Amino acid sequence: MSDKWLCGRFEFNLGRPILMGIVNATPDSFSDAGAYLTAQAAIAHARLLVAEGAQILDIGGESTRPGAAPVSAADELARVLPVVQAMLDSGVPISVDTCKPEVMRVVLEAGADMINDVTGFRDPVARQIAVDYPRCGVCVMHMQGEPRTMQSHPDYDDVVQDVHDYLLGQAHQLEAQGVSKNRICLDPGLGFGKTVEQNYSLLGQLGKLAALGYPVLLGVSRKSMIGAVTGRSVEHRLAGSIAAALAGVARGALIIRVHDVAATLDALKVWQATMDGEKRI
Repeated sequence: MSDKWLCGRFEFNLGRPILMGIVNATPDSFSDAGAYLTAQAAIAHARLLVAEGAQILDIGGESTRPGAAPVSAADELARVLPVVQAMLDSGVPISVDTCKPEVMRVVLEAGADMINDVTGFRDPVARQIAVDYPRCGVCVMHMQGEPRTMQSHPDYDDVVQDVHDYLLGQAHQLEAQGVSKNRICLDPGLGFGKTVEQNYSLLGQLGKLAALGYPVLLGVSRKSMIGAVTGRSVEHRLAGSIAAALAGVARGALIIRVHDVAATLDALKVWQATMDGEKRI
């Protein structure tokens, strides 16, 4: 793996975990539905996350929770574009969580630094857009099916191997078309077409994905897999989310996508201090 990851206007040193803050500009997110639907609310929340220590902002205008209904490109752009434009001066990269090529092109033209595609750049038009913008970061995520149906009957021969093979294949396809490897990160897509047991198999064996040579992005914050183990409702999953984040970092995750930036940053600082202390022995 390269020790640098290119993300639009920014370049990250991959020696330490990178914290990505979530901005859901949607009415139906599983976690903070409607709280940041207006541009003003989403921008204020984004600025708070940066102040708390977010190193990347991930802005989404279409919910991808299980059972979510799709929205039009026009509606999605109306939600995310004002936030992208307002946050370009924030000093951190701006990622947009979208699977629509028409949205990707508009936000990249507006200055966004990264595209986080839950469909893993399956669409050839999306892959071409990644080629056309030669500095943008790209996150290739695994999802079985699509949000409306993905949790109906998740089925794998071997969930860890199947997810690895898919992500590696998509990354190689992007590279073959001209996307440099140091722009790509991989996300196993916890909660996207997986059972609780499959999610924990992927988390527990995340090191195998990290060994493929790409930065691994982990999104587990407040998800139902946390609730399944703890019995906690969405608003009470902070401790479980932090535990999962640290479990992921210990297994090689380098980009941690979270709702609760300040608390997760504290946990990562303690984890990093412990690792640095171990090296001094």
